[in-house]
Amino acid sequence: MSRAPEIGLRVLVVAGLAVDAVVHYRLAEQMGIAAPGGIGGDTLFRVQATAAVLAGVFLLVRGSRLAYALAGLVALSALGAVLLYSVVNVPALGPVPSMYDPFWYPEKTLSAVAEGVAVLGSIVGLRVARRRRHMPTGQ
Repeated sequence: MSRAPEIGLRVLVVAGLAVDAVVHYRLAEQMGIAAPGGIGGDTLFRVQATAAVLAGVFLLVRGSRLAYALAGLVALSALGAVLLYSVVNVPALGPVPSMYDPFWYPEKTLSAVAEGVAVLGSIVGLRVARRRRHMPTGQ
């Protein structure tokens, strides 16, 4: 894969992480109100958003297999959580509150789609970065 499509792939994954971060930052306060005890949903949402920003910046700068893997794991953790907490009423686990939310509203749906795009893009990116690493110099 030439450099331009790989840059485009990187930007696609970073865009998915950016949407994830914005939605999590915007919804954080509401999640704290919904689950005020323990660590709190607001803290978990802010940690997720910050992780998405950091992974996105790392991917933009490096474009390495490690960067794609980290971006994919951050996006997968968010996607897995939103899907799990949408269908299963997981009880509070120690200081982590129960965050069951079976309703799909526009921001939640947008975030889930963006996370899915970031996961899929990261998988493709891992393959591209692996091929690029094994290419002879000058190609």
